[in-house]
Amino acid sequence: MNTYFISDTHLGSGLDSQQRERQLVALLDAIRPQCHRLILLGDMFDFWFSYRHVVPRGFCRLIGKLAQMADEGVEIHYFIGNHDMWVFDYFEKEVGCIMHSEPTLMTIDGKQFLMGHGDGLGHLDKHYDFLKRIFRCRFNQRLFASIHPWVGMGIANRWSNHSRHHHDPACFRYMGDDKEGIVLWCKEQLLQQPIDYCVFGHRHTPICKPISLSMPDGSERTSLYLNVGEWIHHRNYVSFDGSELLLHDLKFSSNDQPIF
Repeated sequence: MNTYFISDTHLGSGLDSQQRERQLVALLDAIRPQCHRLILLGDMFDFWFSYRHVVPRGFCRLIGKLAQMADEGVEIHYFIGNHDMWVFDYFEKEVGCIMHSEPTLMTIDGKQFLMGHGDGLGHLDKHYDFLKRIFRCRFNQRLFASIHPWVGMGIANRWSNHSRHHHDPACFRYMGDDKEGIVLWCKEQLLQQPIDYCVFGHRHTPICKPISLSMPDGSERTSLYLNVGEWIHHRNYVSFDGSELLLHDLKFSSNDQPIF
């Protein structure tokens, strides 16, 4: 039974959002017979807010499929990202997901996996650190909830699209170990304990590279850093069968390749 990782589908953004959702549901149908664990690494939606009595319009195919898989015994972990940090408890109570707001160390088939979305790690972007504190403030969340969804969702979706579209595409390229906040943070965790794989999203490009750290006793501790990719320009996901990690791209299926 396999574990699957998916990240950064950003449903709700772009004219092809519903097509992406249908492709994602088709993928979940295809992997279901061998799927024991599904790990969603954040930004599954371009924006989401869990109102007390209102469900945001759209995404019914994906939500229904996740609920069906959870009912059938698939272990679904949902790590919130920077675009869907306001999911709160909806996916836990209504769908059956195990929710995570911070990176988590998990043992999978005897291997140690450190995983999460990846936003804000390393604290290299002080501007984002400030915004994250604002968005995670419970008082500000209650203020937003008091706005009628017709208005609030419109404002939030425009903000989210503006934020994503104004990023220079070059910023998603690997910038080097000393400039990648996720890698710097993973090295800090690697200093504390052995980790086999560090699996994250957020960077919107498949990245796979070994990271190593010199220990105080002179030994070398190594891990594999993997970024799962995204679903805006590609259709990336990763599978793990207990011994091999495999990177897939639905758009270029002939390029599926073992990454470790």
